[in-house]
Amino acid sequence: MATIKDVARLAGVGLGTASRVVRGQGSVSQAKLERVKKAIDALGYRPSHAARSLLYGSSRMIGVYIPLLSGTFYTSLLQVIDTELRAAGLHMMVAFGVSREDARRQAVEGVGFLVEHGCDGVIVLTSPFTDEDLATLGPKRDRLVALNHSFDSSAGRSFTVDHRLGGRLAARALLDHAHREIAVIAGPSTVADNIDRMDGFMRELEAAGIDTRALWAAECDFSSGAGYAAAQELVASGRRFSALFCANDEMALGALSWFHEAGIRVPQDVSVIGYDDTPAAAYAAPRLTSVHIPWREMTRNGVAELLNLCYGLQKPVTRTFPVSVSMRASLVTCERNAR
Repeated sequence: MATIKDVARLAGVGLGTASRVVRGQGSVSQAKLERVKKAIDALGYRPSHAARSLLYGSSRMIGVYIPLLSGTFYTSLLQVIDTELRAAGLHMMVAFGVSREDARRQAVEGVGFLVEHGCDGVIVLTSPFTDEDLATLGPKRDRLVALNHSFDSSAGRSFTVDHRLGGRLAARALLDHAHREIAVIAGPSTVADNIDRMDGFMRELEAAGIDTRALWAAECDFSSGAGYAAAQELVASGRRFSALFCANDEMALGALSWFHEAGIRVPQDVSVIGYDDTPAAAYAAPRLTSVHIPWREMTRNGVAELLNLCYGLQKPVTRTFPVSVSMRASLVTCERNAR
Protein backbone atom coordinates (compact mmCIF):
# COMPACT_ATOMS: atom_id res chain seq x y z
CA MET A 1 0.00 0.00 0.00
CA ALA A 2 1.39 3.39 -1.03
CA THR A 3 2.37 5.92 1.63
CA ILE A 4 2.71 9.69 1.56
CA LYS A 5 6.48 9.15 1.36
CA ASP A 6 6.00 7.11 -1.82
CA VAL A 7 3.93 9.93 -3.30
CA ALA A 8 6.60 12.51 -2.46
CA ARG A 9 9.39 10.31 -3.89
CA LEU A 10 7.55 9.65 -7.17
CA ALA A 11 6.62 13.30 -7.58
CA GLY A 12 10.14 14.45 -6.78
CA VAL A 13 9.04 16.79 -4.00
CA GLY A 14 9.54 17.02 -0.26
CA LEU A 15 7.26 15.27 2.22
CA GLY A 16 5.89 18.62 3.43
CA THR A 17 4.92 19.61 -0.11
CA ALA A 18 3.12 16.29 -0.70
CA SER A 19 1.32 16.67 2.64
CA ARG A 20 0.13 20.17 1.76
CA VAL A 21 -1.32 18.92 -1.51
CA VAL A 22 -3.10 16.00 0.16
CA ARG A 23 -4.73 18.15 2.83
CA GLY A 24 -5.46 20.99 0.41
CA GLN A 25 -3.80 23.62 2.59
CA GLY A 26 -0.67 25.71 2.23
CA SER A 27 1.21 27.17 -0.72
CA VAL A 28 2.35 24.83 -3.52
CA SER A 29 3.45 25.82 -7.03
CA GLN A 30 1.24 24.71 -9.90
CA ALA A 31 3.96 22.49 -11.34
CA LYS A 32 4.52 20.63 -8.08
CA LEU A 33 0.77 20.38 -7.50
CA GLU A 34 0.33 18.62 -10.84
CA ARG A 35 3.23 16.25 -10.15
CA VAL A 36 1.86 15.25 -6.75
CA LYS A 37 -1.62 14.68 -8.17
CA LYS A 38 -0.22 12.45 -10.92
CA ALA A 39 1.76 10.50 -8.32
CA ILE A 40 -1.35 10.03 -6.16
CA ASP A 41 -3.29 8.71 -9.17
CA ALA A 42 -0.45 6.46 -10.29
CA LEU A 43 0.02 4.92 -6.86
CA GLY A 44 -3.66 4.80 -5.89
CA TYR A 45 -2.71 6.54 -2.66
CA ARG A 46 -5.29 6.93 0.12
CA PRO A 47 -4.30 8.47 3.47
CA SER A 48 -4.32 5.97 6.36
CA HIS A 49 -6.02 6.76 9.65
CA ALA A 50 -2.68 7.70 11.18
CA ALA A 51 -1.72 9.79 8.13
CA ARG A 52 -5.03 11.65 8.23
CA SER A 53 -4.42 12.50 11.88
CA LEU A 54 -0.99 13.89 11.01
CA LEU A 55 -2.18 15.70 7.91
CA TYR A 56 -5.32 17.26 9.30
CA GLY A 57 -4.46 17.48 12.99
CA SER A 58 -7.52 15.29 13.61
CA SER A 59 -8.77 11.81 12.79
CA ARG A 60 -11.75 13.07 10.76
CA MET A 61 -13.71 10.43 12.64
CA ILE A 62 -16.68 10.70 15.01
CA GLY A 63 -17.45 8.07 17.65
CA VAL A 64 -20.98 6.89 18.41
CA TYR A 65 -22.02 4.97 21.52
CA ILE A 66 -25.32 3.07 21.65
CA PRO A 67 -26.51 0.98 24.62
CA LEU A 68 -27.48 -2.09 22.57
CA LEU A 69 -26.98 -3.20 18.99
CA SER A 70 -30.35 -4.91 18.58
CA GLY A 71 -33.64 -4.39 16.77
CA THR A 72 -34.20 -1.71 14.15
CA PHE A 73 -34.42 1.44 16.28
CA TYR A 74 -30.75 2.32 16.54
CA THR A 75 -30.03 1.11 13.00
CA SER A 76 -32.09 3.92 11.49
CA LEU A 77 -30.37 6.53 13.69
CA LEU A 78 -26.92 5.19 12.79
CA GLN A 79 -27.86 5.57 9.13
CA VAL A 80 -28.76 9.24 9.70
CA ILE A 81 -25.48 9.87 11.53
CA ASP A 82 -23.42 8.12 8.88
CA THR A 83 -25.12 10.05 6.07
CA GLU A 84 -24.46 13.39 7.77
CA LEU A 85 -20.84 12.53 8.51
CA ARG A 86 -20.08 11.29 5.00
CA ALA A 87 -21.53 14.49 3.56
CA ALA A 88 -18.94 16.35 5.64
CA GLY A 89 -16.09 14.05 4.56
CA LEU A 90 -16.02 12.23 7.89
CA HIS A 91 -16.40 8.67 9.10
CA MET A 92 -18.01 6.91 12.04
CA MET A 93 -16.72 4.49 14.68
CA VAL A 94 -19.39 2.69 16.75
CA ALA A 95 -19.16 1.17 20.23
CA PHE A 96 -22.09 -0.46 22.00
CA GLY A 97 -23.16 -2.22 25.15
CA VAL A 98 -23.98 -5.92 25.23
CA SER A 99 -26.76 -6.00 27.85
CA ARG A 100 -28.85 -3.78 30.10
CA GLU A 101 -27.01 -5.07 33.17
CA ASP A 102 -24.33 -2.73 34.48
CA ALA A 103 -25.19 -0.36 31.64
CA ARG A 104 -23.33 2.59 33.13
CA ARG A 105 -20.02 0.71 33.30
CA GLN A 106 -20.47 -0.40 29.69
CA ALA A 107 -21.18 3.19 28.64
CA VAL A 108 -18.06 4.49 30.41
CA GLU A 109 -15.92 1.81 28.80
CA GLY A 110 -17.50 2.35 25.37
CA VAL A 111 -17.06 6.13 25.36
CA GLY A 112 -13.52 5.69 26.71
CA PHE A 113 -12.74 3.30 23.86
CA LEU A 114 -13.90 5.86 21.28
CA VAL A 115 -11.87 8.66 22.85
CA GLU A 116 -8.74 6.50 23.17
CA HIS A 117 -8.99 5.53 19.51
CA GLY A 118 -8.71 9.13 18.41
CA CYS A 119 -12.30 10.12 17.63
CA ASP A 120 -12.52 13.89 17.33
CA GLY A 121 -15.91 13.89 19.05
CA VAL A 122 -18.46 11.46 20.45
CA ILE A 123 -22.23 11.08 20.15
CA VAL A 124 -23.91 9.21 23.01
CA LEU A 125 -27.42 7.81 22.50
CA THR A 126 -29.88 7.02 25.31
CA SER A 127 -27.15 6.26 27.82
CA PRO A 128 -26.78 6.06 31.62
CA PHE A 129 -23.57 8.10 31.18
CA THR A 130 -23.63 10.75 33.95
CA ASP A 131 -22.24 14.25 34.54
CA GLU A 132 -19.63 12.63 36.79
CA ASP A 133 -18.58 10.30 33.96
CA LEU A 134 -18.50 13.23 31.56
CA ALA A 135 -16.08 15.10 33.81
CA THR A 136 -13.54 12.24 33.61
CA LEU A 137 -13.06 12.89 29.88
CA GLY A 138 -11.13 16.10 30.54
CA PRO A 139 -11.04 18.47 27.53
CA LYS A 140 -12.82 15.86 25.40
CA ARG A 141 -15.99 16.41 27.46
CA ASP A 142 -16.57 19.56 25.41
CA ARG A 143 -16.75 17.44 22.27
CA LEU A 144 -19.48 15.07 23.38
CA VAL A 145 -23.12 15.41 22.31
CA ALA A 146 -26.00 13.46 23.87
CA LEU A 147 -29.05 12.28 21.93
CA ASN A 148 -32.17 11.32 23.88
CA HIS A 149 -30.25 12.05 27.04
CA SER A 150 -29.32 15.20 28.95
CA PHE A 151 -26.51 16.45 31.14
CA ASP A 152 -27.04 19.20 33.72
CA SER A 153 -23.52 20.48 33.07
CA SER A 154 -23.94 20.76 29.28
CA ALA A 155 -27.55 21.37 28.40
CA GLY A 156 -26.54 23.01 25.12
CA ARG A 157 -25.07 19.73 23.92
CA SER A 158 -28.06 17.59 24.91
CA PHE A 159 -30.73 16.86 22.33
CA THR A 160 -33.90 15.23 23.60
CA VAL A 161 -37.67 15.64 23.87
CA ASP A 162 -40.29 15.84 26.59
CA HIS A 163 -41.05 12.14 27.07
CA ARG A 164 -43.52 12.88 29.87
CA LEU A 165 -45.52 14.82 27.31
CA GLY A 166 -45.22 11.86 24.94
CA GLY A 167 -46.69 9.56 27.59
CA ARG A 168 -49.51 12.01 28.28
CA LEU A 169 -50.34 12.24 24.59
CA ALA A 170 -50.52 8.44 24.33
CA ALA A 171 -52.95 8.29 27.25
CA ARG A 172 -54.99 11.20 25.90
CA ALA A 173 -55.32 9.49 22.50
CA LEU A 174 -56.80 6.42 24.22
CA LEU A 175 -59.08 8.46 26.47
CA ASP A 176 -60.31 10.56 23.55
CA HIS A 177 -61.34 7.31 21.86
CA ALA A 178 -63.35 6.24 24.91
CA HIS A 179 -60.90 3.61 26.17
CA ARG A 180 -60.78 3.10 29.94
CA GLU A 181 -59.87 -0.59 30.22
CA ILE A 182 -56.23 -0.23 29.25
CA ALA A 183 -53.29 -2.63 29.45
CA VAL A 184 -49.64 -1.57 29.35
CA ILE A 185 -46.39 -3.09 28.10
CA ALA A 186 -43.67 -0.87 29.55
CA GLY A 187 -39.96 -0.76 28.87
CA PRO A 188 -37.20 -1.33 31.46
CA SER A 189 -37.72 0.58 34.70
CA THR A 190 -34.02 1.50 34.71
CA VAL A 191 -34.16 3.49 31.46
CA ALA A 192 -34.74 7.21 32.05
CA ASP A 193 -36.84 8.00 28.99
CA ASN A 194 -39.09 5.00 29.66
CA ILE A 195 -39.59 6.20 33.24
CA ASP A 196 -40.63 9.62 31.94
CA ARG A 197 -43.05 8.37 29.31
CA MET A 198 -44.70 5.93 31.73
CA ASP A 199 -44.98 8.65 34.37
CA GLY A 200 -46.71 10.97 31.91
CA PHE A 201 -48.99 8.17 30.71
CA MET A 202 -50.11 7.13 34.19
CA ARG A 203 -50.61 10.69 35.41
CA GLU A 204 -52.88 11.48 32.48
CA LEU A 205 -54.99 8.38 33.18
CA GLU A 206 -55.18 9.27 36.88
CA ALA A 207 -56.36 12.77 36.00
CA ALA A 208 -59.20 11.11 34.07
CA GLY A 209 -60.22 9.12 37.16
CA ILE A 210 -58.64 5.79 36.23
CA ASP A 211 -57.05 3.73 39.02
CA THR A 212 -53.67 2.98 37.46
CA ARG A 213 -52.78 0.56 40.27
CA ALA A 214 -55.42 -1.79 38.88
CA LEU A 215 -54.10 -1.79 35.32
CA TRP A 216 -52.56 -4.92 33.85
CA ALA A 217 -48.92 -4.02 33.17
CA ALA A 218 -45.74 -5.85 32.17
CA GLU A 219 -42.14 -4.63 32.18
CA CYS A 220 -40.22 -5.77 29.10
CA ASP A 221 -36.94 -5.11 27.31
CA PHE A 222 -38.18 -3.06 24.32
CA SER A 223 -37.81 -6.01 21.90
CA SER A 224 -40.49 -7.31 19.54
CA GLY A 225 -40.10 -10.77 21.09
CA ALA A 226 -40.90 -9.34 24.52
CA GLY A 227 -43.98 -7.60 23.13
CA TYR A 228 -45.13 -10.86 21.54
CA ALA A 229 -44.72 -12.78 24.82
CA ALA A 230 -46.36 -10.04 26.90
CA ALA A 231 -49.43 -9.94 24.64
CA GLN A 232 -49.79 -13.69 25.05
CA GLU A 233 -49.49 -13.33 28.83
CA LEU A 234 -52.04 -10.51 28.85
CA VAL A 235 -54.70 -12.55 27.07
CA ALA A 236 -53.94 -15.62 29.20
CA SER A 237 -54.54 -13.53 32.34
CA GLY A 238 -58.22 -13.25 31.46
CA ARG A 239 -58.18 -9.50 32.13
CA ARG A 240 -60.64 -7.45 30.16
CA PHE A 241 -59.09 -4.69 28.07
CA SER A 242 -60.07 -2.62 25.06
CA ALA A 243 -56.69 -1.00 24.39
CA LEU A 244 -52.99 -1.69 24.77
CA PHE A 245 -50.24 0.90 25.14
CA CYS A 246 -46.72 -0.27 24.32
CA ALA A 247 -43.78 1.90 25.39
CA ASN A 248 -42.08 1.48 22.01
CA ASP A 249 -43.03 0.39 18.50
CA GLU A 250 -40.99 -2.82 18.49
CA MET A 251 -42.96 -4.23 21.41
CA ALA A 252 -46.19 -3.03 19.77
CA LEU A 253 -45.30 -4.84 16.55
CA GLY A 254 -44.61 -8.00 18.52
CA ALA A 255 -47.99 -7.68 20.23
CA LEU A 256 -49.73 -7.14 16.88
CA SER A 257 -48.13 -10.33 15.59
CA TRP A 258 -49.40 -12.42 18.50
CA PHE A 259 -52.90 -10.91 18.33
CA HIS A 260 -53.04 -11.83 14.64
CA GLU A 261 -51.99 -15.42 15.34
CA ALA A 262 -54.53 -15.69 18.17
CA GLY A 263 -57.39 -14.42 15.99
CA ILE A 264 -57.74 -11.18 17.98
CA ARG A 265 -58.62 -8.42 15.56
CA VAL A 266 -56.90 -5.04 15.74
CA PRO A 267 -58.57 -2.59 15.99
CA GLN A 268 -62.01 -4.27 16.04
CA ASP A 269 -61.35 -6.27 19.24
CA VAL A 270 -58.51 -4.24 20.75
CA SER A 271 -56.81 -0.96 19.88
CA VAL A 272 -53.01 -0.67 20.04
CA ILE A 273 -50.81 2.41 20.33
CA GLY A 274 -47.01 2.43 20.22
CA TYR A 275 -44.29 4.95 20.90
CA ASP A 276 -41.43 6.40 18.76
CA ASP A 277 -43.21 6.32 15.37
CA THR A 278 -40.38 4.38 13.77
CA PRO A 279 -40.51 3.82 9.97
CA ALA A 280 -41.95 0.31 10.49
CA ALA A 281 -45.05 1.68 12.27
CA ALA A 282 -46.51 3.02 9.03
CA TYR A 283 -46.20 -0.39 7.35
CA ALA A 284 -47.54 -2.64 10.11
CA ALA A 285 -50.76 -4.57 9.59
CA PRO A 286 -52.81 -2.70 10.59
CA ARG A 287 -50.81 0.50 10.37
CA LEU A 288 -49.74 1.39 13.90
CA THR A 289 -50.83 4.53 15.73
CA SER A 290 -47.76 5.80 17.57
CA VAL A 291 -46.43 8.74 19.54
CA HIS A 292 -44.25 10.60 17.06
CA ILE A 293 -40.77 11.47 18.30
CA PRO A 294 -38.78 13.41 15.65
CA TRP A 295 -35.75 11.15 15.95
CA ARG A 296 -34.24 11.95 12.55
CA GLU A 297 -34.44 15.72 13.06
CA MET A 298 -33.06 15.44 16.58
CA THR A 299 -30.18 13.28 15.35
CA ARG A 300 -29.28 15.57 12.44
CA ASN A 301 -29.17 18.59 14.73
CA GLY A 302 -27.06 16.75 17.31
CA VAL A 303 -24.57 15.85 14.58
CA ALA A 304 -24.54 19.46 13.35
CA GLU A 305 -23.75 20.70 16.86
CA LEU A 306 -20.86 18.26 17.20
CA LEU A 307 -19.41 19.22 13.81
CA ASN A 308 -19.54 22.86 14.88
CA LEU A 309 -17.68 22.01 18.09
CA CYS A 310 -15.06 19.77 16.47
CA TYR A 311 -14.36 21.53 13.19
CA GLY A 312 -15.41 25.12 13.72
CA LEU A 313 -18.33 24.92 11.31
CA GLN A 314 -21.35 27.21 11.46
CA LYS A 315 -24.16 24.77 10.81
CA PRO A 316 -27.62 25.90 11.99
CA VAL A 317 -28.81 23.95 15.03
CA THR A 318 -32.33 23.46 16.40
CA ARG A 319 -32.80 22.27 19.98
CA THR A 320 -36.59 22.11 20.37
CA PHE A 321 -38.50 19.18 18.89
CA PRO A 322 -42.30 18.80 18.95
CA VAL A 323 -43.98 15.59 20.13
CA SER A 324 -47.27 14.48 18.58
CA VAL A 325 -49.35 11.38 17.80
CA SER A 326 -49.44 9.80 14.35
CA MET A 327 -52.99 8.49 14.12
CA ARG A 328 -53.36 5.31 12.05
CA ALA A 329 -55.61 2.30 11.73
CA SER A 330 -54.70 0.44 14.95
CA LEU A 331 -56.66 2.83 17.19
CA VAL A 332 -60.43 3.32 16.99
CA THR A 333 -63.19 4.40 19.37
CA CYS A 334 -64.34 1.88 21.96
CA GLU A 335 -67.99 1.55 21.00
CA ARG A 336 -69.23 0.10 24.29
CA ASN A 337 -67.95 3.16 26.18
CA ALA A 338 -68.91 5.66 23.50
CA ARG A 339 -72.63 4.91 23.73
